Amino acid sequence: QVQLVESGGGSVQAGGSLRLSCATFGVTYDINAINCMGWFRQAPGKEREGVASFYTGLSNTYYAESVKGRFTISQDSAKNTAYLQMNSLKPEDTATYSCASSLIVGGNWRKGDFRYWGQGTQVTVSS
Repeated sequence: QVQLVESGGGSVQAGGSLRLSCATFGVTYDINAINCMGWFRQAPGKEREGVASFYTGLSNTYYAESVKGRFTISQDSAKNTAYLQMNSLKPEDTATYSCASSLIVGGNWRKGDFRYWGQGTQVTVSS
């Protein structure tokens, strides 16, 4: 049974920082999936946005233009945990943040083509 659990969300003032964690349980090899994890966010009235992704094979990372230079994705394979370090937070970063695992072969990470998802954690940035 696969489960992803996010933590680290909360309220912070603009310019502050938060680190989100995504612990994974029960993720196994799947010939139809790639070892890739991603972070997504969705604010009320807005579409879900791919924030960052991490491909474990070559440790490649990708970021949305809106967070480049401020957010950093990382993964600790020994702990089966992914992280999203968020610095210089802005009010527009306010959203529910979710993590995802196991990118479907042939899929597009920005479109959310992952097999497993967490329930999300709320991030609120005030000015």
